[in-house]
Amino acid sequence: MSYEPPFIITARSINLISEISEKLGMLTAYSEDPLHVELRRANRIKTIHSSLAIENNSLSIEQITAIIEGKRVLGAPDEIQEVKNAVQAYDLLLELNPYEEKDLLRAHRLMMSDLVKRNGKYRSGGVGIFDGKEIVHVAPPADRVPLLMADLFGWLKTSKQHPLIKSCVFHYEFEFIHPFEDGNGRMGRLWQTVILKDWKKIFAWLPVETMIKEHQSDYYEALNVSDTSADSTAFIEFMLDLFRNAIDESIKAQESKKVTAKVTAKVTVNQKKIMQAIKKNPHITQEELSEKVGIAVKNIKENMKKMQEQNLIRRVGADKNGHWEVVG
Repeated sequence: MSYEPPFIITARSINLISEISEKLGMLTAYSEDPLHVELRRANRIKTIHSSLAIENNSLSIEQITAIIEGKRVLGAPDEIQEVKNAVQAYDLLLELNPYEEKDLLRAHRLMMSDLVKRNGKYRSGGVGIFDGKEIVHVAPPADRVPLLMADLFGWLKTSKQHPLIKSCVFHYEFEFIHPFEDGNGRMGRLWQTVILKDWKKIFAWLPVETMIKEHQSDYYEALNVSDTSADSTAFIEFMLDLFRNAIDESIKAQESKKVTAKVTAKVTVNQKKIMQAIKKNPHITQEELSEKVGIAVKNIKENMKKMQEQNLIRRVGADKNGHWEVVG
């Protein structure tokens, strides 16, 4: 008989799944907006910062942004290495197959490179989780880890449960098994995102880690309650609630950004000419715009980039076969 993790799908969980699905539709509508691309980048940086901050990395968002941009940063070498590793792991996120155990090991190898000796390999010794001096969880023996992880991946592949439920159960079971020498927290949270982006791609950019960081004690409490009850029901409800709130925050941020962009947008004479030309010929090239407006192609590109950021114009379709549109 195949392995079945213990949990109950409560009425509250069903209601939360319904709410999340409805709100995802609203958020997905923004996905073609140029401003959404900007928010995705900001959310990715916040995700990396929050995930590492949960593990006591002290680097700020500004320092992490600087590292991503290839700038020198003063800080502890291990903390800087953690950031570089996390960036590589999250850059790989869309390529990772949630149902392949080898992809999990690959991601851990990247996440923990030059930080632990057994990066990309399951632990060889026992491990416990402490709250100060008090031990709160003793993970299964190391020799059982490969079998437990194989069972968990087997369930993930064959389960007919909703992806939101499956991702929460996997996350909890992963933390219970604690398969690695180090990096279990960040890998468990990462892999829940990997599972969900396979269902809805937009989960790759949701700032869920930020919400966990803001409710860190509640997160650990939900894990402890599930440990005590010997099933993941409490953890499922907690994470679903967190997902709903993360989507709400993303929708608010998108709407706020759009309003701000419209309020602050100051249309120059050249930008007005560009919009007029686009209205007459949506397929006009930047070289043709340069001739019509009377400024260099370089200046046309700079103006159009700003206009996209201000949501004044947008590109529809591919670079070769697409066209421009004036927004509003």
